[in-house]
Amino acid sequence: MHSTRLIGSGVVAALLVLFALPAGAQSFKVQCPTHTALHPLINGQPNPHIKCQQLSGGDGFATMGDGTQTYLFAFGPLSGLGNLVKGMEGTVTAAEFNKSNLDGSGNVLSAIKVGAPDGAAYNFNGAIGLVPDPDCAAANAASPGSCVNGLDGHVDPRLIMDVGVLNGNAPAPLIVIDEGDELFLTLTNVGQVMRPDLFEQHTVHFHGYPNASAFYDGVPDASIAINIGGSFTYYYLAPEAGTYIWHCHISPPEHLQMGMVGQLYVRPRQNGVPASGSLRAALASAQSTDPLAKCSSSDLLCSTQLPPANSATHQAGKIYAYDDGDGSTAVDVEYPMQMMGFDPNFHFVGMTFNPESFIDNKDKYFLLNGRSYPDTINPDPMSTQATDGTEHYSQPLPAIVNIPLNGKALLRFSDLNVTEYHTLASLGIPMHVIGLNARLLRDQDGSNMDYYTNSITLGGGESIDVILDAAGYGANQKFYLYTPQLDHLSNDAENFGGMMTEVNICSGGVNPTTKQCI
Repeated sequence: MHSTRLIGSGVVAALLVLFALPAGAQSFKVQCPTHTALHPLINGQPNPHIKCQQLSGGDGFATMGDGTQTYLFAFGPLSGLGNLVKGMEGTVTAAEFNKSNLDGSGNVLSAIKVGAPDGAAYNFNGAIGLVPDPDCAAANAASPGSCVNGLDGHVDPRLIMDVGVLNGNAPAPLIVIDEGDELFLTLTNVGQVMRPDLFEQHTVHFHGYPNASAFYDGVPDASIAINIGGSFTYYYLAPEAGTYIWHCHISPPEHLQMGMVGQLYVRPRQNGVPASGSLRAALASAQSTDPLAKCSSSDLLCSTQLPPANSATHQAGKIYAYDDGDGSTAVDVEYPMQMMGFDPNFHFVGMTFNPESFIDNKDKYFLLNGRSYPDTINPDPMSTQATDGTEHYSQPLPAIVNIPLNGKALLRFSDLNVTEYHTLASLGIPMHVIGLNARLLRDQDGSNMDYYTNSITLGGGESIDVILDAAGYGANQKFYLYTPQLDHLSNDAENFGGMMTEVNICSGGVNPTTKQCI
């Protein structure tokens, strides 16, 4: 752990002036209701189907497997830090998100002073900057019960800047929700400290995500963009399971190449079927009673066609990729696998006030979850010393795949690249492809169209869902997941790096939280 980032440069001091706003005029705010009309309180407690996350839009640094540091335009975490440092998603419930950053004496919590937590012992998942609102407290004094705990989304800009500056993650913080959830996603633009000449706006665009409102789509032509010193809360309803990507939609070729891109996936309702409950009956019931799950055999775009009659039941401990109704996508563990790359020259020029040359852009580092081999198999993140002298752990998500003995793993592949196609091959265990671009591979009659292969190829913006089945393989065996594009197996000019990781068969099982072999 390290101490709070104390920003001393004149550039950052100038940026901080932007946030010294008079009372009632602050532009930073978060939103995470405990309940809505769709998801009311449960016995007076926050509804767990409301999920929230806060992101910073700014810049940062990352370290490659060969030790090279690179500059990023990036999204960073401003909530869910306790989960993210463990390689998990940063999306949390309202009960976890709405935590005051102050203790009972009004002092800042020690957890808030840790700008980039580096160990699994860190467990604060609340929104950074969230403090009691004096106006809210005054209203509560006049009318007790009108403002619970004084928390109404009011944030302290100083705390936001202490943690959010140079906070970029590569790739962007992972977002995970369940079908039927309501997601409140707050983006806070903290500015780009290394490029004070830029007044970059940022947005969040869910690529391929079924979003009913253009207002929350993140395309600035049809919605809004967030200026430096401002926050905006996006609202999404999660109607369909699948693997998607998300990115900034301001100058997309530049901002995506510089690092402002990540993965979102939606888990299926089927995960909540009671043990020994009929999967097909649960799917049929949801389609007949839940307007968000309605589907018919005449709907060619339906992603959850009913399978032929069967008696498959939900097995305790199993999770699913889709609402399959027959258990065909059941697995023991799941892993996000984000394929990406970057041109270090483009990133260097992006930091040094020179105009980028898009025509010369050619990736030389190739990454899985922001890491190049051998860092892909490192369970702990490498650190990068930022320009303020602090260590930042910008790539918390490992890329190693651990499968319990005779178990199955779901790999959620997404290609986040803007210049390259990526191919990945599984050496030893065949790839069972069950979903493509957030759609279950099933025809209109409910028959599976899944297939087996030893490699998959994706273009930028595409996703594919693959199951690796360890049945029949011995305990403690090791396999490799790698790209057969040999020039992508390097860290710049250094061989034996790039887009490669390990697949391990764990005799003692896999820890469901850390995903490490037991």
